[in-house]
Amino acid sequence: MGNLGILLVALVSLVALNQGLVHAHFYFDTVFTLGSQNSTIWDNGDNLALLLDKVSCSAIQTNKEFLFGSIEMQIKLVPGNSAGTVIAYYMPSTGSKHDEIDFEFLRNLSGQPYIIHTNIFTQGVGNREQQFYPWFNPTSDFHNYTIYWNPSQIVWFADGLPIRDFRNYERFGIPLASKQSMRGYSSLWNADDWATRGGLIKIDWKNAPFIARYHQLSLRTCTWTGPPDSISQRAQTTPAANWWASPLYGKLNDVQKVQLNWVRENFMIYDYCKDTKRFNGQFQPECKR
Repeated sequence: MGNLGILLVALVSLVALNQGLVHAHFYFDTVFTLGSQNSTIWDNGDNLALLLDKVSCSAIQTNKEFLFGSIEMQIKLVPGNSAGTVIAYYMPSTGSKHDEIDFEFLRNLSGQPYIIHTNIFTQGVGNREQQFYPWFNPTSDFHNYTIYWNPSQIVWFADGLPIRDFRNYERFGIPLASKQSMRGYSSLWNADDWATRGGLIKIDWKNAPFIARYHQLSLRTCTWTGPPDSISQRAQTTPAANWWASPLYGKLNDVQKVQLNWVRENFMIYDYCKDTKRFNGQFQPECKR
């Protein structure tokens, strides 16, 4: 399938995923957690900017916790030479055995592409990174990034295309991030100790301030309001009234599988399941599935 065909079916997939989408607002649905002096919201809560300078980073989080559904934002990444900066967009739970679903956007030198970095933590264990080059310019316009999860799978989308799918293999003893509620977070911060070529390239502060822009936060989630000790029981129930429990969303459809393979074959640059040197040949068990 050619690039145009891939992008056309991506629009169809995104429409299907967004049925019943709840448009949220940065004013009412998030709070600043770091660097409020480096953050601003405008246009009735539809637009947000986070800023990084030598004084402070900046970050937001959702007011509410969620258990299953999708969270999406349109983000315009930092332009120019912003090597060493990272925009994180992720869903974590709390505690030492936390679950977490990550997007991180690693900036490089001018003229070199951003890296879309993904990871998942289950019961406090991560080391499940996959990385991709974008097939678009993520700094010239807003692009849609979605984290979708239910008891069957977790999927990372970019502009409606699935770039990664982490399936439920609990029957094989592989935990899924499905038993702890999470909040949505995003931050712009200094990660020049590791983000660009393993920390070899440091931030050039002459280019500061660095600004990331956000548009139209959308939450289509199951808000969690129960006590923590009842999360595990609730997480394993899938009442028919919840859209995410529909068999339609239990696995990627045939079109999405084609899209996923297209992204992996053309734009994946790192896969933890193929890093024999790092793991000394001892891969995570899901790599065999």
